[in-house]
Amino acid sequence: MEYLENKRERAEKRVKELKGFYRHIRVFIIINGLLYLLKSGVLHSVLPNGFPTEAYYFSWVNVHVVIWLLILGVHTLYIFRAKLPFLKKWEERQIQKYLDKENTETKKYR
Repeated sequence: MEYLENKRERAEKRVKELKGFYRHIRVFIIINGLLYLLKSGVLHSVLPNGFPTEAYYFSWVNVHVVIWLLILGVHTLYIFRAKLPFLKKWEERQIQKYLDKENTETKKYR
């Protein structure tokens, strides 16, 4: 019974991670879409008077998108780590390293 509960907890954790990833993609598309509409001049009619509308004012949008894409790439690697064999092997090596370290520390005090 405990095995099934543990399995369910892992499945719930995985679904929660996927929901967060998909939310991240939605927010990325919405915010960067609005920024590009603002940069292209489509939204200038809804801006308040005095808001700068010159093209050079929005030159930072491209850098913003690149940085966010890098962060989204890292998030993608984290979410799909089980599908990437080199990350799975790395995780296994790290787990084994910490288990070995714990075993040597316990043996030290026996």
